[in-house]
Amino acid sequence: MTSSSAFSTPSASLGLSPLVPYGWDDAWADEFAPYDSEGLVAGRVIRVDRGQCDVATANGVIRADTAFVTPHDPLRVVCTGDWVAVEPDGNPRYVRAYLPRRTAFVRSTSSKRSEGQILAANVDHAVVAVSLAVELDLGRVERFLALAWESGAQPVVVLTKADLVPEAATLAHLVEDVETSAPGVTVLAVSSSTGAGLDVLEAVLAGGTAVLLGQSGAGKSTLANALVGQDVMDVQATRDMDGKGRHTTTTRNLLVLPGGGVLIDTPGLRGVGLWDAGSGVGQVFSEIEEFAADCRFQDCAHVAEPGCAVLAAVESGDLPDRRLESYRKLLRENQRIVAKTDARARAEIRRDWKRKGAEGRAAMEAKRGRW
Repeated sequence: MTSSSAFSTPSASLGLSPLVPYGWDDAWADEFAPYDSEGLVAGRVIRVDRGQCDVATANGVIRADTAFVTPHDPLRVVCTGDWVAVEPDGNPRYVRAYLPRRTAFVRSTSSKRSEGQILAANVDHAVVAVSLAVELDLGRVERFLALAWESGAQPVVVLTKADLVPEAATLAHLVEDVETSAPGVTVLAVSSSTGAGLDVLEAVLAGGTAVLLGQSGAGKSTLANALVGQDVMDVQATRDMDGKGRHTTTTRNLLVLPGGGVLIDTPGLRGVGLWDAGSGVGQVFSEIEEFAADCRFQDCAHVAEPGCAVLAAVESGDLPDRRLESYRKLLRENQRIVAKTDARARAEIRRDWKRKGAEGRAAMEAKRGRW
């Protein structure tokens, strides 16, 4: 996560003060120093499409080719939010390198190869937009939050279209439901049409980089326009039947906010696959992991083991059964993706399965012996 020194005065020797609104600081200047000595230009990627990118530099936005930094690893391609070193001139200009990322928001692709896809880099806040025009899907919120925590960014849940819930008590109940599923996360109800709640969100996002995430129809582009203060993103109407919309945003765009900071708007995400997000899942379900610390067995699976503190919490009503089911689902999914991409993890999982299988058979034999 970006340090508190972000947006401090940049090194005078580089003369890059026009980049401060984009997040330039002394730490980035130090990272860029070797490239500066080569005569390369510093800039931040504000848009990527078809092997090229728009880069904000001290002298304005330039177009650059990413061919020199397009490796076979899809997690190492140039993406929106990257700080890059660009050639000072040329037709075309080329990005020569990107600076080490402080954070990276990654999801699993829908391909059978189970590759990761990087959505945004160097993000301080991951804003999960959830529409109140349709019934809340808390499981999907938890999925987004797992990826957000894993990225190193601080999640924020924004319940959009709050004007569609006129009763204050009902709106407060919806906020509370999401807060229960998002421990340690700020949950805000906002309306882009009335402006309600926008001032609080602006204050949260000021002075850093935020990425805006959510399904199509969640109101992300409308929210981006409201935060920027002008219609910079196209907006399309959602379907009345299910509140869903077509992909208004087709690329990831980095926008400067008038109150300070920048916002990366992203296309609506139909699929949100986990990508090696074990610690992120743990943070989303932190109360479960706290209960688990009191389980009798260290490797308790919280299914039917004796002395399971998690199951006891469900029985007592301290832990909703829905939360435990969601936790199990995300852990299983994450375990599968890790197994597909890491041979050592796959071997460890197989050993674990064999061990638990042997223990289960031994327990059954012992049980039969008592009959």
